[in-house]
Amino acid sequence: MSRLWSRFGVRTLSVALLSVGVVGGYYLADNQETRQQALKADVAVANEQAELAFMHQRHAAHELAVAQKRVAEQEAAKQAAEAAKAEAERARKAAAAAADRKAREKAKSAETKPYDGPIPASCNEYSGNRKTGCAILLQKGFGIDQMPCLEKLWTKESGWNHKAENSGSGAYGIPQALPGSKMGTVADDWKTNPATQITWGIGYIKGRYDTPCGAWSYFQANGHY
Repeated sequence: MSRLWSRFGVRTLSVALLSVGVVGGYYLADNQETRQQALKADVAVANEQAELAFMHQRHAAHELAVAQKRVAEQEAAKQAAEAAKAEAERARKAAAAAADRKAREKAKSAETKPYDGPIPASCNEYSGNRKTGCAILLQKGFGIDQMPCLEKLWTKESGWNHKAENSGSGAYGIPQALPGSKMGTVADDWKTNPATQITWGIGYIKGRYDTPCGAWSYFQANGHY
C-alpha cells in the first residue's frame, strides 16, 4: 500500500512540476514577446524621431542656403548699382570736360584778334574799381591791350560792383566767384575789398583761359566763364 502510494505521489509530483514548467515557460515566452514588441516600438519611435530631426536639419540647411543666396544677390546688385553710378558720373564728368575743352578751343580759334576797339594809353583812362583792375592786370604781367576785354567781361558779370551778389547761384563780387568764399585764398577781406576780388579773378582767368580776352571770347560763346 505504501509502495503504491509512493508511486502515485511521485507521478503526481512529476505532473505538477511539469505543469508548473509549462505555465512558467508560457509566461516567460509571453514576457519575452512583450519585451520584443516594446523594443520594436522603441526602435520605431527612435527611427521616427531621427527621421524628423534629419528633416528639420535639411529644412534649416535649405533656409540658410536660400538666405545666403539672397544676401549674395542683394550685395551683387548693390555693387553693380554703385559701379554703374560711378561709371555714369565718370562719363558725365568726361563729357563735361570734353565740352568745356571744345568750347575753349573754339573760342580760342575764333579769337583772331583779342580786341577790335581802341587800346587805352594807360590805366588813367579808367576810374574806381576799373582803374584798380587795370593796375593789378599790369602787375600780373598782362599788357594793357587785355584791359578792354577784362572791362567788358566784368561789366557783364557784375558791373564792377564789389558787392554784387547773385541771389540765385550765390556768385559774389566783381568776378562773380562761385562760391564767393573762394576768394578767401587771397585775403580774408574778400567780401569788401575790390583789390582782393580782382586779384583772385585775374588769377582764375589766367589759369583757365590764359588771358582776359580768352575769357571774354569764351563768355561770348557760352554766356558764362
